[in-house]
Amino acid sequence: MTAPRKLTLGSARGRELLRRSLLAWYDTHRRDLPWRQDRDPYRVWLSEIMLQQTRVAAVLDHYQAFLRRFPTIEKLAAAREASVLAVWSGLGYYRRARMLHAAAKEIVREHAGKFPSTAEQWRQLPGIGRYTAAAIASIACGEPVAVVDGNVERVLGRLLDQHLAGEGLWQAAGELLAARRPGDFNQAMMELGATVCLARQPRCLVCPVFRCCATQGDVEKRGPKPKQKKREIHYALDCQDGSVFLTERPADAALMPGMWELPEISSQDDPSSAWLTLRHSITTTDYVVRVRRARAFPETKGRWILRRRLRTLALTGLARKILRAAGFEE
Repeated sequence: MTAPRKLTLGSARGRELLRRSLLAWYDTHRRDLPWRQDRDPYRVWLSEIMLQQTRVAAVLDHYQAFLRRFPTIEKLAAAREASVLAVWSGLGYYRRARMLHAAAKEIVREHAGKFPSTAEQWRQLPGIGRYTAAAIASIACGEPVAVVDGNVERVLGRLLDQHLAGEGLWQAAGELLAARRPGDFNQAMMELGATVCLARQPRCLVCPVFRCCATQGDVEKRGPKPKQKKREIHYALDCQDGSVFLTERPADAALMPGMWELPEISSQDDPSSAWLTLRHSITTTDYVVRVRRARAFPETKGRWILRRRLRTLALTGLARKILRAAGFEE
């Protein structure tokens, strides 16, 4: 049996086959994700911000919890920043939440709650770059504009057998875009990269566009990943009468400004004296975290927080993890 002839994406026929095949696959095999239930701009926007640098599995619960607390853009715009950060807690990259909140206030205050309708308009809002603007505009507004993220970059590189970068990537994505279903096509490209055209072990035997692919499984060689920095850090878990002593990160801190955490203490000679030892990663640093049930230093600035108030507080993800282990957080 002769294998189907490979079609080049340099031809109109090849590009049309790619579009039809990819969209048919997406219609049947796309993951059932809550933000795909409709094309509401608020929900699409929220999902795109949450998914930046974060895995889908980590976003699912946070997405639903956020919508329960802030079901409309008006509710979000009227909220205090501390309340927004509290619901966001655990997702990391808290600047995203601050920019989301700032953009919501701008839409409500300056545009009477009316959402932008084009990618260019979305880019005028805080925290929205080229990719996010194109994703929202194509999915929620039907604008025929292509997206490029890490998954799309990998798929395009293999389909075309080219090392594309910068504007060349965006141009290539635009040339392949299915203009009649731009939002679905963009999501299909990202879905293909996330579930089939994987970075190290692409599943070429089940790829819907294998016939259109120039490389067909010839995975490019990659250098070793940069090593993570390692650091050990120590905290005091100071509890009494149903309250825990917490400190607030400075407003000008490089990471997680204004978030609440346990007070840091000096290291102990005997690591086994720690009540809890865990690992935690933040950006490019892997931490070994040791927690002792101890008093904070007398000069430590902080506050006693009642257990029932912890859910409303903007806690760092690490603080929440420790308090859950201590039975303070469910």
